[in-house]
Amino acid sequence: MEILVSGNSITVNGNIKSVSNFQEIKNSLDSLTMQNKSIVINIIDSLSITSSVIGYFNKLILKDKIDVQINVGNNQLYDLLNELNLISVFRVRKV
Repeated sequence: MEILVSGNSITVNGNIKSVSNFQEIKNSLDSLTMQNKSIVINIIDSLSITSSVIGYFNKLILKDKIDVQINVGNNQLYDLLNELNLISVFRVRKV
């Protein structure tokens, strides 16, 4: 997995599947949210995301009041987020 940060957006390439992947995403978003109250997360080709990442996204939105938009490039991930009723919460768009 690779993370690229640019402005108020973060782009994740590769599959999100391990605790270390979660930690990398969390660290990147922590530094990004110190300066931005609105962020865009691009998950280009991951088939799924871990529950810890979902929980962290929820924390950003509900507790920290960060405006989050998630763009996903994989149909399987979009379907997963839809089944979990997270499309509107995470403002998910298929790209």
